[in-house]
Amino acid sequence: MRRRRRETEVFGLSFLDAISCGFGAIVLLLVLTKIAEPTKERDRGIGLQSMAEELAAELPELDGQLKSLEQKLADAGKRLADADQKLASLRPEARALEAERADAQLDAEAAAAIENRLAVAKQQLTAEMQRLYASGVRQNTDTVGGIPVDSEYIIFVIDTSGSMHGYAWPTVIKKLTETLDLYPKVKGLQIMNDMGDYMFSQYAGQWIPDTPGRRKAIISRMASWQPFSNSSPVEGITRAIRAFYAQDKKISIYVFGDEFTGNSIQSVLDSVERINPKGADGKPLVRIHGVGFPVQFTRGGIRPTGIQFSMLMRALCQKNGGTFVGLQTLD
Repeated sequence: MRRRRRETEVFGLSFLDAISCGFGAIVLLLVLTKIAEPTKERDRGIGLQSMAEELAAELPELDGQLKSLEQKLADAGKRLADADQKLASLRPEARALEAERADAQLDAEAAAAIENRLAVAKQQLTAEMQRLYASGVRQNTDTVGGIPVDSEYIIFVIDTSGSMHGYAWPTVIKKLTETLDLYPKVKGLQIMNDMGDYMFSQYAGQWIPDTPGRRKAIISRMASWQPFSNSSPVEGITRAIRAFYAQDKKISIYVFGDEFTGNSIQSVLDSVERINPKGADGKPLVRIHGVGFPVQFTRGGIRPTGIQFSMLMRALCQKNGGTFVGLQTLD
């Protein structure tokens, strides 16, 4: 009995020792952990402060780099704006060059066509012919240079567009003077532009008396006369016929121009035919003559509007008892 109890007590004491040792070890670990934690926190704080100091030291350099990049960006933006402005200024020139290139591509057939329509003998009188005509001696045929000069009233319809003023105006004044010289004395004159605007508004719808002073005033006014023009003689022709047509008068219209910007030649021919009926002799009561000025040859190529003017006036003069004269040069 005693021996067994002794063994039991010894076992119980050893177990408690083991438990105590384990508990003590756990307590020791907790104590050590608590002691190490502040050290780790302090170490972590020291590392962040060092990093912050390094970044603060690099900040001026980074700020300088940023300002440099911003300056480069501003310079690039200015160069881009300058390039855009230069491109915008070059666009009109590019369009003009493209238009010239397109004009240059017109084939030889078109060039031949305009040459055939404009290359008609110039209407110029020799000194002897002018002397004879001024003295009242008339040729058997009532024509000079192929143009009938039997009319008692004459109307000029003159293209006053920029192209005519810029390239042909001295020649226009010269041809106007020469044409007036073909008629030493008529019963009435009138000067209109291709839009139907009168040179002298006080004579709107009336005939200008044919006197040396009035002829001189016409030539003088031509130097600065430039009302608006759409580069189409249609309005001037139709207005002249409607305003001055009369069965008892012999009237001739002289059309000076270089372009026709309308859409249809046939519609113009039809319109003129309706307002300019034929007389008893089968001829239109108002003659229509045309003088074509080769302005397009001085502007870098043959233009469709120049060809159209030639075609229109050739047909219009043929149908209305007149003659179309195409000048070869502006000299």
